[in-house]
Amino acid sequence: MVLKNFHTNALRDLCTEEQLDLLNSIDTLRSQGISHYISLPQIIVCGDQSSGKSSVLEAISGVGFPVKSNLCTRFPTELVLRKHPHIGVRVSIVPHHTRSDVEQRSLGDFCEQLDSFDGLPILIEKAKGAMGITTHGKAFSNDLLRVEVSGPDRPHLTIVDLPGLIHSETKQQSAMDVQLVQDVVQSYMKEPRSIILAVVSAKNDFANQIVLKLARDADPSGKRTLGIITKPDTLVAGSESETMFVSLAKNQDVEFRLGWHVLKNMDMDKGQWTLPQRDLEEQEFFSQGIWEDLPRSLVGIDTLRTRLSKVLLSQIATELPSLIKEIEDRIHHCKSRLQKLGEPRATIDEQKSYLLKISQSLQELVKAAVDGTYNDLFFGDAHATEGYHKRIRAVVQNSNEEFAQRISRRGHYRRIYVPNDGQIPAKNQVGVTREEYLKHISQLLKRTRGRELPGTFNPMIVRDLFLEQCLPWEQLTRSYTDSIWGATREFLILVVKFVTDEATSAALIEEIIIPACDSIKQEIDNKTRELLMPHQTGHPITYNHYFTETLQKIRAERQEGELAKTLKQFFGVDNLREPYCTEHSINLDQLLKSLLHQTEPDMVRFASIEALDCMLAYYKVTWNSFSLVFYQSNGRQVALKRFVDDIANEVVESKLMFSLSRILSPVTVFDMPANLITRIAGESKESQTIREQLNKELSILGKGSETCKRFVRSKTDEGSFDPPLAASCMTRESSDGSICDEIASDTDESEVSDSSTERVDLPEALDEAGDGMEPTYAEVEGKSSVRSTKKSKKKGRKSKRGKVDLASLKLL
Repeated sequence: MVLKNFHTNALRDLCTEEQLDLLNSIDTLRSQGISHYISLPQIIVCGDQSSGKSSVLEAISGVGFPVKSNLCTRFPTELVLRKHPHIGVRVSIVPHHTRSDVEQRSLGDFCEQLDSFDGLPILIEKAKGAMGITTHGKAFSNDLLRVEVSGPDRPHLTIVDLPGLIHSETKQQSAMDVQLVQDVVQSYMKEPRSIILAVVSAKNDFANQIVLKLARDADPSGKRTLGIITKPDTLVAGSESETMFVSLAKNQDVEFRLGWHVLKNMDMDKGQWTLPQRDLEEQEFFSQGIWEDLPRSLVGIDTLRTRLSKVLLSQIATELPSLIKEIEDRIHHCKSRLQKLGEPRATIDEQKSYLLKISQSLQELVKAAVDGTYNDLFFGDAHATEGYHKRIRAVVQNSNEEFAQRISRRGHYRRIYVPNDGQIPAKNQVGVTREEYLKHISQLLKRTRGRELPGTFNPMIVRDLFLEQCLPWEQLTRSYTDSIWGATREFLILVVKFVTDEATSAALIEEIIIPACDSIKQEIDNKTRELLMPHQTGHPITYNHYFTETLQKIRAERQEGELAKTLKQFFGVDNLREPYCTEHSINLDQLLKSLLHQTEPDMVRFASIEALDCMLAYYKVTWNSFSLVFYQSNGRQVALKRFVDDIANEVVESKLMFSLSRILSPVTVFDMPANLITRIAGESKESQTIREQLNKELSILGKGSETCKRFVRSKTDEGSFDPPLAASCMTRESSDGSICDEIASDTDESEVSDSSTERVDLPEALDEAGDGMEPTYAEVEGKSSVRSTKKSKKKGRKSKRGKVDLASLKLL
């Protein structure tokens, strides 16, 4: 069926005059090409093959398409209705992005104009041929056929008819066709601002129709899905199937928050017919049988147009704030990428200037990170893993403390423990009791005897014991320096990627960052080896008076233990902390002798004890000189322990952190040879293409931003912008003229309300459009309500002040 004349009533019913401003703004965005980058509100018609989708589209819009009973939609068809003084039809093809450059240019050149619908069937066949769709060849295409209908009474609206979903392959439809159609339909369904018209044919069991599953997958809550039942005249009156579809229409089976609607379209076999004939036959059908009992708001094309108008307008009004924010986010993203790309740079001077700017940005961020001032946007969220890795000073500080704790617990090779105290030696540690350790030292004493007297020891035995005890130091230190070097390398890569584009950052990382980090790594390893050497090959040296203090303290602690043992034996008690009372006399002279006669007759054991005390004292003093942990000794605080202090200062700070300021410094850039500058900063063809694409996108997004600003500004100036919508959409302008995403949510509704308006409950307002509409599709808190003017049915629904009250448009 092809309509001979333009029927404007069907199109005009889709939206009222006062809604045009909002819809026009969205369509202007679409015409500016912004839909290539951002999802815009639209109505998509989808369903299984031969479910009557194209007939639904035709009934909604009043625009006839060449539909035959043995054919189906072979490609997405976008029907764009435009308000324009001149009447006409424009047909074009939007090639899919998977097409080659040659095919995209060829298909993009396809554009035909018509003054009426008479030539539309022929024009569509030509478009199919251009897409390569033939009877015996390619069956489907993911290219988009765009049909733009213009006229003075046309509202700005976009409806998309999608190819029918195929259940299985046939001779005419391959498995690739089945998957292609499903991919196309799913891509449109997943657009978060698309309203899904899920068309279900009554000729088949709705449980077996794929469209319902795909719609539920794309829209789990059903908040933007409206079910459409077609071909109800094929059901046998009074049958179980008819009852099931009536239940479905009442939203009692497969529930959508927008509900269901039933249409009875014309049989294609009846030949030519007009839109009034179609509507009259539909009304007669729904006025009899079980369908007569359904609310009128759930059946017929007239009420469907009204429902779609409400739903579409609500979707646009709901999405407008997020749409504005998304546009601004994309603008910011484009500007950020363009800033990283820098200005076009063909000469060596331009390339050097570009590198100097990168150098300055990198140096500022590195200094901020090393100083621990994380105010720049680069540092991001401290709770995120990447945000923490960017805070290199925090990483270094935490690593230092972890290293001190680790070497404190695992730094000594032999761990002296008390049996049954639950202590477990760390990995690579040997757990020994004190007696076992003394036996080990006794054997070493015998094998290293010199001319010392019995009961004394060769001073070099302290060296041998110490070198053995600090064996784990190297592995723990190497692990620590490697870890902190790796963290710094990762930090530098993140900085470079932040301050420049992908191509330049890759070249900088390869040519500058990696070699510089490798050089720093070599310096770190050399310095670490230098600091470890005295503890691995030298002899014990210390002029720290804490050595003698520690030695005395160790001996005192050992003697205290021996005295405690004697007292327990003398008094026959197990705990010296508990009060002791006795009625017997105590031989104090015997007690004194027991306490004083604590001698070690075994000269080797005595020497071993002394040597162990000296080694532990020296180890502790050496350790106490560099640890990040403090301890109290004789009322004085011991300084940071030497070794870790040396590693932290002379390795991490001097060789690593201080070196960061020299990487890609301005001096480094000035000294670079010309060929290296070109390799890093020279602009590739890819970068030039990316800049052109970003400039194009930025231009389109800028126009879209201005369109949104103009709409918000005009409605705000008129005083007709609905307060809830204004609270969500009104934004302040930034210095560069773009819309900021700061929401003016504290708008006082009383300041813009009119005395001629009244509050109307949302369910009642929606009932006017149809009982099948669920009031919950607009998610609001508390009691939902809308404004409706008392004079809405007169003078184009204007308030007493003669201004359009958009409060009656936004069903929130």
